[in-house]
Amino acid sequence: MKGRVQIDTVGSVVLKGNPLGDPSVRQVPVYLPPSYGSARGRRYPIIYFLAGFTGGGRSFLNYHPWRENLPERFDRLIAAGKARECVLVMPDGFTAFGGSQYLNSSATGRYEDHVVCELVGFFEDKLSISQRPEGRAVMGKSSGGFGALTLAMRHPDVFGHAVSHSGDMLFDVCYGGDIPKAVSALGKYKGSAERFLKEFRTSRNKDSFDHALVNIMAMSACYSPNPKSRWGFDLPCDVQTGEILPKVWARWKAVDPVAAALRYRIHLKKLKTLWFDCGTRDEFHLHLGARKFSRVLKGLGVRHTYEEHGFGHFDTAERLDTSLSLISKRLTA
Repeated sequence: MKGRVQIDTVGSVVLKGNPLGDPSVRQVPVYLPPSYGSARGRRYPIIYFLAGFTGGGRSFLNYHPWRENLPERFDRLIAAGKARECVLVMPDGFTAFGGSQYLNSSATGRYEDHVVCELVGFFEDKLSISQRPEGRAVMGKSSGGFGALTLAMRHPDVFGHAVSHSGDMLFDVCYGGDIPKAVSALGKYKGSAERFLKEFRTSRNKDSFDHALVNIMAMSACYSPNPKSRWGFDLPCDVQTGEILPKVWARWKAVDPVAAALRYRIHLKKLKTLWFDCGTRDEFHLHLGARKFSRVLKGLGVRHTYEEHGFGHFDTAERLDTSLSLISKRLTA
């Protein structure tokens, strides 16, 4: 590469004593573009790229001889003149349940505050980067895409640009199919969430656990935390029948970007860039949510760009050429 990657150790105050006992010290990869450090006083735009569910910042560094990782891809685009030089930060929002959705939750920890307050401040002190929202972007895929949209619409004074690839939205559709699967899988544990969580937390190999069950448990910890619950959160359904529990589901729906857009419409209108895409073959039907989100934004008069492509959820790496090129050129140092 022409640029370089360094891994910074970030000690978090807000993650100390989190309920899952996850580390408060995080390893955060940072890509520095080729010219970084060559001109005194020069500031660079910065992109925060959020990993999806079960991923973390270091996941973006995976080496494969025939495929580019994220820093290699961005470095190639810069070298080819297709992207502007930017600093790229890859936060770690991983939890023992697989992910935080980059939200504050009494069941997982204060990951929204960690990204918005701690990481932004940490890297402003450490690196020569933009200190204005016009020079900061947040982007991600899947749960990272949800996080990017959510953090940007809540904090337009921090992030002036947002990009989401296949982000979680329209929860009735994207999670609705997993709920009966999760309830059926919970039968192995006699319908006991507590029993499942104990086995899941103590198991070294988690690949054998039912994905739908893990996903619904993890999302419950993020979307419907409850300190009074035995396991720290409320499930959105009856564990015997799979029927939706309206009060809990309403809490999930409140953070669904499709619903949250109405509440944050003024914030959304402040964004310099709001760009998202999804594939028409997405295995979680997230393109249906993206279409609905775009329709809602149009109704609210929020400027945005939505694109569809013919890929699924897991084969969208090439789409990063489009988004990284676009967002890097929109940022101003």
